[in-house]
Amino acid sequence: MRSPQSLRNGDTASPHPRIPPPHHFHSTVSAQKLRRFNTVILIFRLASFCFSLAASVFMLTNSRGSNSPRWYDFDAFRFVVVANGIVALYSLFEMAASIWEISKGATVFPEILQVWFDFGHDQVFAYLLLSADAAGTALARTLRRTNTCTSENAFCVQTDIAIALGYGGFLFLGFSSLLSGFRVVCYIINGSRFHI
Repeated sequence: MRSPQSLRNGDTASPHPRIPPPHHFHSTVSAQKLRRFNTVILIFRLASFCFSLAASVFMLTNSRGSNSPRWYDFDAFRFVVVANGIVALYSLFEMAASIWEISKGATVFPEILQVWFDFGHDQVFAYLLLSADAAGTALARTLRRTNTCTSENAFCVQTDIAIALGYGGFLFLGFSSLLSGFRVVCYIINGSRFHI
């Protein structure tokens, strides 16, 4: 059988042009599944944004007076503020990308770049947030054993709330990371970010 190439070793054009690659067929049900999957990712990204932003705001507003401790006096608490702020900004960008994908049906970046961008950044920022909250937790526990929390209990309570909100942001970013990891696997197996 002859090759379907149009020109071969100086031959004339083949009467059978190259067969175009098949387009992916999406039924109405599969389109709904894709929209639902993207909506779930958007919800996780929104939750991660809300928790991280709230953690940053709670820590930033944690100062009582001239004699009370301030969050910026402690390195671990500065790490908590910065990490939660970075994750909030990243989640905001990813929410915009998810909304773009839901409304337009296409990714912001080329598909292969978008898949790896989402997965890689979800992983890095989830571990950044976990390490910041772990450092904040260790310092908060240390402060509980000193007289800082006995004289300024409101400072320690607000610090605990900020760290807990940071863990919530990590949890939802972890869920997003699982779903973006699923997309990477689907892309590797099927050549598309969706399993359908």
